[in-house]
Amino acid sequence: MATLIYFDIGRAPYGPTVRLQERLLREVKAAPAERAYLVLVEHDPPVITLGRGSHDAHVLASRERLAREGVEVHESARGGDVTWHGPGQLVGYPVLRLDLHGRDVHRYLRDLEEMLIRALARFGVAGRREGGLTGVWVGPEKIAAIGVAVRRWVAWHGFALNVGPDLSHFDLIVPCGIREKGVTSLSRVLGRAVTVAEVKPHVVECLVEVFGLDGSCAGEVPVEPRP
Repeated sequence: MATLIYFDIGRAPYGPTVRLQERLLREVKAAPAERAYLVLVEHDPPVITLGRGSHDAHVLASRERLAREGVEVHESARGGDVTWHGPGQLVGYPVLRLDLHGRDVHRYLRDLEEMLIRALARFGVAGRREGGLTGVWVGPEKIAAIGVAVRRWVAWHGFALNVGPDLSHFDLIVPCGIREKGVTSLSRVLGRAVTVAEVKPHVVECLVEVFGLDGSCAGEVPVEPRP
């Protein structure tokens, strides 16, 4: 049974975090089966990521406006459309072997949803799935997005849970390419300020539960300095 090693890297830019994932991806491919990783981060500066299924029309702001507002734009190897990441949003990047979890990408997506639903339940919030869509919803609004990549049955990229971000930033895009749905956060649902630090341990514990991992331990990995 694999042990989860997680890295809480605080706030970090998108590019170095992707390179960290790629390093962990190589380690998981080469390592024995008893190891899985999770990177927890708030992306700062904010970033719009373009998944493999993204459409240019779903970025509503001009590149000039995004540059003025300090928002980066990056293409991503993950599936899905356009999304935003920034302070107040907990982004998690599990790096683990799907050949130990049924070799089923759809099941993996449902398991990530289940993990987030369980974490929200610990705050008294009823998260749910929306038929035909990926992610977690509270009422009619999306609270967590999921987009993954799989390479030789090792999964990377992951999920983004809106804890307390400035939700007006989602007006820069069509979130996940879904025009008719809104976006919410844990802070908005609860009517109080919730910190990312409050949520992190629950996400780690629920990931261990859902994936049947043998506990977790924190790891220390240097992240490239800001440019």
